[in-house]
Amino acid sequence: MGKKTVLLTGCAGFIGSNFVKRICTRKAVQESYNFVILDALTYAGHYQNIQNEVEQFEHITFVKGDIRNQNLLNDLFSETEFQGIMHFAAESHVDRSIESPNIFIETNVLGTLNLLNVALKTYQSKGDFKFLHVSTDEVYGQLGLDDPAFHEETPIDPSSPYSSSKASSDLLVRSYTKTYGLPTIVTRCSNNYGAFQFPEKFIPVIALNALSDKSLPVYGKGENIRDWIHVEDHVDGLWSAFENGKSGSVYNFGGNSEFKNIDVVKMILEILEKPESLISYVEDRLGHDFRYAIDFTKTANELQWQPKRTFEEGLKETVEWYKNNTEWINQVKG
Repeated sequence: MGKKTVLLTGCAGFIGSNFVKRICTRKAVQESYNFVILDALTYAGHYQNIQNEVEQFEHITFVKGDIRNQNLLNDLFSETEFQGIMHFAAESHVDRSIESPNIFIETNVLGTLNLLNVALKTYQSKGDFKFLHVSTDEVYGQLGLDDPAFHEETPIDPSSPYSSSKASSDLLVRSYTKTYGLPTIVTRCSNNYGAFQFPEKFIPVIALNALSDKSLPVYGKGENIRDWIHVEDHVDGLWSAFENGKSGSVYNFGGNSEFKNIDVVKMILEILEKPESLISYVEDRLGHDFRYAIDFTKTANELQWQPKRTFEEGLKETVEWYKNNTEWINQVKG
């Protein structure tokens, strides 16, 4: 049996580039798969994140392109015989979605629909195809302090234009299994952190501002609670889901690491030996969900997956990475 070829969308971004570095370069994976990375290289996607892997490994190639372009996808699938799609590409910043929701619908909903259409055509003609859709716990809405964690059957109840666009794409993906029989998997994860995360996100913002002795903006009183998962734990889980997940299933990925935002800020300040006087409380975000928490019992049982890093050790690693990679930060910030 020859190698399978998988399309990876959006893998010049944060989670996708970590997937390429950690999964695609494994010897056993190299021997069984070819990967084509498709990325539009928008503000949060940077070729330098994956350049070494693309140049070093023959089984990894790169195509610049936008999933909103159905003709481009049709051409790509006519030129290459794919057996799968791992769909990372998305607009993902909640604040940006509040300011400009249209691009979130165009990319996250219509872009996903375009991918589903080429996937279905391939599946109907070849019969060998998998579609994995990377989503978020934000589609579930919010939890109260004492509510049980989100599980895969928790009703979706999104709050922001971002999470609404992801919920819509989740439902589209699942409908293609129920209506057409396309083998699909949806994964939902808690807040990711780690190397190569674009500097607009919470942990990079706090770490970089603290390193420069700038004010640290914290929404409201910093009481909002998030569960954190290291990006490398997450991408390990995604590969397990792609290889071993059941079609039509949803899998949750969490880090068993619930913290108030203000406590994460104080942990970063302690790592960098900076004063808490840098903290500045700002007006709360519109529609700000209070708490997220993930129950990944199903994932652990079916995929034999568990997060390996504690948040404390992972956070220290991440802060040190930002401290030591100022050249990358300056490049991506333009």
